[in-house]
Amino acid sequence: MPTLDINDTTLFYDELGSGEPIILHHGYTGSHDVWLDEIAPRLADRFRCIVMDARGAADSARPDAGYNIPQYALDVLGVADALGLDTFTYVGHSMGGGIGYQLGVHHGHRLDRLVLVAPIPAGGIQGDPAMHAEAVKLRADPNARSKMIAQRKLTNLRSSDAAIERGVDRALSVSEGHFNDSWQSMVDFDVSAELDKLTTPTLMVAGAADGLCTPNVNDWQKLPNATLHVFSRVGHGVPGDVPDEFAAMLADFMEHGAINAKTLQERMKQG
Repeated sequence: MPTLDINDTTLFYDELGSGEPIILHHGYTGSHDVWLDEIAPRLADRFRCIVMDARGAADSARPDAGYNIPQYALDVLGVADALGLDTFTYVGHSMGGGIGYQLGVHHGHRLDRLVLVAPIPAGGIQGDPAMHAEAVKLRADPNARSKMIAQRKLTNLRSSDAAIERGVDRALSVSEGHFNDSWQSMVDFDVSAELDKLTTPTLMVAGAADGLCTPNVNDWQKLPNATLHVFSRVGHGVPGDVPDEFAAMLADFMEHGAINAKTLQERMKQG
């Protein structure tokens, strides 16, 4: 199992393909699985796809501290440094999208492009304590696995049963520090007043059936150099639900960048 020693912990990473580098990062209690199994094979003929697991999640080590979005962003940069990447494209799903915001606002010189996939809002998630309390209660339930599988089958509209079951197993395996502190970090996260600094060409990806779709579109409108793609009949788990379409969309963005009304108007002026 390939690992790197980064920022006083050990992080899982793997890669597939060659070409321009893309680092793909999972969400809150996710893992590298969907990227490595579904997305990277569809892009490896054109791009160097690098996947990683956050500290405390999946196949990475479980240190005592560092479970917050600023540190996760530094861990991404640490992986890039270890692999000799001065710049790269970053793709982040859900909490990984929050990491993307952090990278774009505070470390934008390292990014060639940024892809925010159903990201947490730039102003942080709505931190209803009861919501996390319910998640803590479910995590401790002896029947947590079967209950979580049943829940996810209702909301993961197109994922296979095997993928859902593996995702639940990954979610249940994260460290306590990751589970609790990452949640609080997403509540406290707020770069909403700094989005004008995010000038990296950015692709905002949303699922039309995801509860985050509206804040995603609202945040997209505030980004100075961004385009938008919304998948119909898709919820929060975009890459796993529509891997063919997602990979094609990502490859198109890698080739053409952030095409929007502003960039098209600029083309017309130049023409």
